[in-house]
Amino acid sequence: MHKLENLKKELTLLANPGKANAMQRFFKTGKGEYGYGDKFIGLTVPQQRELSIKYKDIENNDVFTLMKNPIHEFRLTALLIIVLKYKKTDKVGKEKIANLYLKHTSYINNWDLVDTSAHHILGDYLLDKPRDIIFKLADSDNLWERRIAVLTTYAFIRNNDFEDAIKLYTLLLKDKHDLIHKAVGWMLREAGKRHIEVLTGFLEEHCIKMPRTMLRYAIEKLPEKTRKKYMAR
Repeated sequence: MHKLENLKKELTLLANPGKANAMQRFFKTGKGEYGYGDKFIGLTVPQQRELSIKYKDIENNDVFTLMKNPIHEFRLTALLIIVLKYKKTDKVGKEKIANLYLKHTSYINNWDLVDTSAHHILGDYLLDKPRDIIFKLADSDNLWERRIAVLTTYAFIRNNDFEDAIKLYTLLLKDKHDLIHKAVGWMLREAGKRHIEVLTGFLEEHCIKMPRTMLRYAIEKLPEKTRKKYMAR
């Protein structure tokens, strides 16, 4: 436990109130916004990465305790540590961490927390397993669980495994939230970098139904003439 207390002290000593105010605006913490109620103390990501490496051997129970902290940077640092712990552990350890990750999704409650962890942990864990959980998450009323589902597929895409990813994106075409549109578009773009026919096949079937933000993100790296063709449909 003393390592946890030391980490919290080091995080607190780096607090920057001016930066914290800017971050609270950037991460939409106002009433009615997606990050409502989140608290920041103004740390940079490099600062948190440095501390995550320093404290990478902290006990699992302690790091998941840190993940429940109301301060955003504490949760992000915890997730950065969890990713490091996941990567160096064995098969049994990976299963334990993946299950704990799924039990703590209510604390993975902003896009940066999702994007720095989902594919590294849940995505990697599911590479050789059934993927029912991502479809369950995609059907959640919780925005961040849906985004976890999308970002989890990044690990599949990196392994040239597109089938479940495309099924998931098709299910999310009617999602109402801009942050899901952006995430799906981003993942489609990543798929296109590795196998252009995966992207163009999805576009040919769905571009008319796709939210415009999703479409713009998906076609961002295509030639201008091709982008204009899809945007004009």
